[in-house]
Amino acid sequence: MNDSPRAIVIVPTYNEAENVPPLVERILSLKERVDVLIVDDNSPDGTGAVADAIAQETPRVQVIHRPRKLGLGTAYTAGFVRALEQGYERILTMDADFSHNPRYIPALLRLAETHDLAIGSRYVPGGGVRLWGLHRRLLSRWANLFARTMLGLHVHDCTAGFRCYRAHVLETIDPRSIKADGYSYLLEMLWRVENAGFSVAETPIVFTDRRRGASKISQKEIFNAAATVFRLVFSHAEPLPSPAPTQTKR
Repeated sequence: MNDSPRAIVIVPTYNEAENVPPLVERILSLKERVDVLIVDDNSPDGTGAVADAIAQETPRVQVIHRPRKLGLGTAYTAGFVRALEQGYERILTMDADFSHNPRYIPALLRLAETHDLAIGSRYVPGGGVRLWGLHRRLLSRWANLFARTMLGLHVHDCTAGFRCYRAHVLETIDPRSIKADGYSYLLEMLWRVENAGFSVAETPIVFTDRRRGASKISQKEIFNAAATVFRLVFSHAEPLPSPAPTQTKR
């Protein structure tokens, strides 16, 4: 275990006071040592204070406090910058509402041993979703097909937020250069990772819609994702430094 790459999971939060304590407990109880970095956007329900209380009990938990609701994408960026500064070699992201079950973290870490980016996917054999209605299932499927087709991506779950990056991927991409925010951030990051030639693989997860709190997804998020796809299609950004040629696993 002491020879394992240092790993940390970034958990952006906004009004997740109920979910943070049990989520952190589950993560810290894993056989694999994974530290936790909570990035809170000044949640009105006191999530930041709850996170601080946990951090005072264990050095494996850190908290970044931001002055207001600044968005999911910039929360990821703040977390990535902190994790890289502290020398973490495996940097995971996940939702705070238990839609991403911590029990899948070991599978992501194993996959990251052989790939630059590991993704917990709803849309590969063995994956799936629970507690979604038909409309949301169809919308998500269509959105992923649209993004894959328009951007030439190989990943089946393009908007998945349950991921494990190797540190050198983020050092090459530089998350601060990502223009999109919200869930569109995930699309642009994946597009940048694949275009840079990094290897990407998916492992199945079952995504369970939140049982506590309110969903953060809105029509504005859907519109922004579509706009991001079109912006990237017509992007003429300079190519990133590429790693040694690898093959993306489908």
